[in-house]
Amino acid sequence: MFNKINDLFDWLPLCAVIDDRIVCLHGGIGSTLLSLDQIDQIQRPLEVIHEVSTPEQQLVVDILWSDPTDSDQDLGIQPNFIRDPNGTGNIVKFGPDRVKNFLETNRCRYILRAHECVMDGFERFAGGQLFTIFSATDYCGRHKNAGAMLQITKQYELVPKMIYPLNNPEQNWLLDKDDKRPPTPPKWAPQGQRKASYE
Repeated sequence: MFNKINDLFDWLPLCAVIDDRIVCLHGGIGSTLLSLDQIDQIQRPLEVIHEVSTPEQQLVVDILWSDPTDSDQDLGIQPNFIRDPNGTGNIVKFGPDRVKNFLETNRCRYILRAHECVMDGFERFAGGQLFTIFSATDYCGRHKNAGAMLQITKQYELVPKMIYPLNNPEQNWLLDKDDKRPPTPPKWAPQGQRKASYE
């Protein structure tokens, strides 16, 4: 059964698109994802290989493992030393310029991604065109992070709903983003206005 479940992962979608406007994927667009058509052309079953040797393998690694750069001022493609400590160059960070170009090319409005534990459960990037959403509270029982989900309105506005970690996990409640903890400042906020969201 274990092997069958793992075989299933080789066939799962790498991306979802909501109403031709919102692109949802796990990691990001990396250095090679330019068009949604590229995802459709990936051969299945899929094998995720970190030491890539083909353009398709690099595309898969970009979709699953890439992250946004540290701020909206960091443009282009940069090394991702946290995820790629050996410096192979296969796992990268992508800047807000890449996000903007990707969305314009594909006529979409937002990118939604996961893959990173963010302290308030959500974080904005690229002037609010990319959201990182992380729903697990108190990740691994040691980070004390909030979780979040996004509500998408009929006007395609993205409204974060935060879930707070409590001592008793059964008492976690879904709350509006302004109820308790101030939201993480968007990465495009001026550096002087960025403050830790909580101690």
